[in-house]
Amino acid sequence: MSHQKEILADYVSVADRPDVALQLPTGSGKTLVGLFIAEWRRRKFSERVVYLCPTKQLVHQTVQQAKEQYGIDAVGLTGPKSEFSPSDRASYRTGAKVVITTYSALFNVNPFFDDPDTVILDDAHAAENYVAKMWSLEIPAGEADAQPLHQGVSGLLKPRISATAYSRLTGDWVNAADASWADKLPTEDLIEVADQLIAVLDAHADGYRGAKYVWPLLRDHLQACHLYMSSRGILIRPLIPPTWSHAPFQNAKHRLYMSATLGSGGDLERLTGRSRIDRVKAPPEFRKAGVGRRFFMFPGLSLTEDECRLLRADMIKRAGRAVVLTPSGRQAERVKEDVKAIGVPLFEATDIEASKTAFVEANQAVAVLAGRFDGIDFPNDECRLLCLDGLPAAANAQEQFLVAGMGATALLRDRMQTRVLQAAGRCTRSLQDRSVVFVMGGDLENYLADDRLWDRFHPELQSELAFGVEQSVDQNAASFLENLDAFLKNDAAWEEANEVIVTNSADFEENDEPAMNDLSASVAHEIAYMKAIWSGDAERAYEASRQAVASLGYSTLQGYRALWHYLSGSAANMVARVGKADFAALAVSQFDMARQSAPNVRWLAKPRAQIGSTSEESVDARDSNLSVQVEQMEATLLALGTASDRKFEKRAADILNKLGDGKTFEEGQRLLGELLGFTADNTEEAGGPDPWWVAGTSGIVFEDHANAQSTTVFPIEKARQAAGHPKWLTANRPNLAEVNFQVILVTPCTIAAEGGQAHLVDVRLFGLNAFRVWASDAIATVRTLKVMMKGEPDLAWRAEAASALRSNNLDIGGISGSLTAAFVAFSFK
Repeated sequence: MSHQKEILADYVSVADRPDVALQLPTGSGKTLVGLFIAEWRRRKFSERVVYLCPTKQLVHQTVQQAKEQYGIDAVGLTGPKSEFSPSDRASYRTGAKVVITTYSALFNVNPFFDDPDTVILDDAHAAENYVAKMWSLEIPAGEADAQPLHQGVSGLLKPRISATAYSRLTGDWVNAADASWADKLPTEDLIEVADQLIAVLDAHADGYRGAKYVWPLLRDHLQACHLYMSSRGILIRPLIPPTWSHAPFQNAKHRLYMSATLGSGGDLERLTGRSRIDRVKAPPEFRKAGVGRRFFMFPGLSLTEDECRLLRADMIKRAGRAVVLTPSGRQAERVKEDVKAIGVPLFEATDIEASKTAFVEANQAVAVLAGRFDGIDFPNDECRLLCLDGLPAAANAQEQFLVAGMGATALLRDRMQTRVLQAAGRCTRSLQDRSVVFVMGGDLENYLADDRLWDRFHPELQSELAFGVEQSVDQNAASFLENLDAFLKNDAAWEEANEVIVTNSADFEENDEPAMNDLSASVAHEIAYMKAIWSGDAERAYEASRQAVASLGYSTLQGYRALWHYLSGSAANMVARVGKADFAALAVSQFDMARQSAPNVRWLAKPRAQIGSTSEESVDARDSNLSVQVEQMEATLLALGTASDRKFEKRAADILNKLGDGKTFEEGQRLLGELLGFTADNTEEAGGPDPWWVAGTSGIVFEDHANAQSTTVFPIEKARQAAGHPKWLTANRPNLAEVNFQVILVTPCTIAAEGGQAHLVDVRLFGLNAFRVWASDAIATVRTLKVMMKGEPDLAWRAEAASALRSNNLDIGGISGSLTAAFVAFSFK
């Protein structure tokens, strides 16, 4: 095709440079271009060429295309190198054939491909996890073989993390906030426990395969690593993979990166540890056009989650063959249960690894694939129904921490966008292809259905999304099925719809993210920092990190800028530790600037002593707790959806209805706490309190008297019980041991029994009717904040939310501080 010819001609002009990236959008024939270049370099320069794919399935697919479509006699080598045939080994060693293999076959401690001349990275935008995996020590929670090591490291960390963090780390959690939690151990703490950590890992590494090969690469470089904690496990890795330390990659003459999107913020350099990659973009006219036609459906804009799952099952039965992509295995298991319930043959990734034939030839079939957003193609009639269940936003704990913990959304924007668009394009591989894209999952719905995020997409995709949203609002299941039928028939009704999409695309424009220029300017300094800190040169790392900070001036980069101030402070602190005392003041200054850059980032609001500062200034506890509350509120509202108010309004109505009934009051109170950003819970245990709300180190525990009358005399035993609630929580909830609780009594009573005064000294009183009015006003404030949200974590929104919560006394301190002590408010008789 003409665009392939153009990009090959452009490539020749940079073919002698060490690192080159080609932009080839989904469906543009990327594999042909890559294989053509591979074979050309093999013949012209007599080079050993290794062509890397993310998975074995893609290796098989690429080899088949090379031989059957393009006439290139390539060889696929996967699995243990001991099983490679002598002739295949010779094909690589002599450069007789292009070798196609997986990323992991090159990025391991003892690769067979130890001296390639050219390395081609297919789907390079997906390379980060495959490349970084070589230097990523993952200790998953809940896996039997990793459990002894997980317990050992968790026990080592316990004195240095909060009780809540420890309970989340060790699996003692129940709610969504716990499940999405990710945190980073401060670098200073990691350095202080390094010797003990080395001892623990040395003792367990041989017993856990996941550590056996990775740990020796990290053992002498802990000063350059970060330890991340999440409910899914523990991750130890450097911020940027040190590919310069891996000779097979570093010593190659030429590295070619092929990607659907190149990005302009240096993300490809961060993924691969290369300071400079020259870019060859797709021809302008091709970048503007879409490939194939997608009919997006957003059932969550009209239906409940259970209704969406039933609708998906009905659509699968009507469409015949369907592909379901999920970010995680846990989500995939739920989908598999739904598929089994309708009796449709189920295919998993391993079933189609070598060949898709069985799937394609089946009249009814569903392929459920977890974490496979790239490369697996289902063109033409192979599949017309693609279901996406969940947003592939954070592929590991580091990404999770950067987005949710540091608010560095802009940093990963290119990466996340590429994953989503690659996923949405799995069934549209040419201009003539078409598929329904059935979107589930509140986070993915936010990302694709919120028009405030669309200007990053090309105009035709924006038009597809706009049409899909319009067709998904105020609909029932039957109307979605009717639209599916029209699409599958490809009749006049669908042709008319297609014309609307094409015509309306002229109304949309694609805009560049302004922050990308700063990120691009910073990346070379970031890699210079990584090279220095990896080699143990903290002073040189400090200088490079300061240059990185100086490049990150754009407003939306405040979270990422704060991280680099922090890394700069940590590097200065390392220098100070080895005797250069003047660097201690530089460390304090950088830690201060980190907090000033992003005051609403929870992680930076920790006590300054924990991050190595010697300044007497301390972080206000109320600010710290408010940061926790705002972050959790953001996660809750994002889960309720920003593309539509339906779920939020349903939740708000449910809370007010429950608060209006004495029998359901406590559940309404718990749900209200969650909506306000608190970790909220309740118990039915004997002697236990009513709901409690927690943010950081502060909490409220309630004693509810919602079934009483205004004339009821509040009894002494209730007063005694209320006063004892904090002790009960401390004794029965270890994760709350560090929380300072204020007891609040909610009752319509105005009179208490004589003798109750002593128990009510530290108890605050909230009149029942006043609480209900206050709850309605609080929900109104949250509603206003929700309108301001975009479909992603945003530090500017967090600042607005913190201000609104504080000014309306909706944080822990504000709520309790605005109430009168019960023993003063009551009259006693």
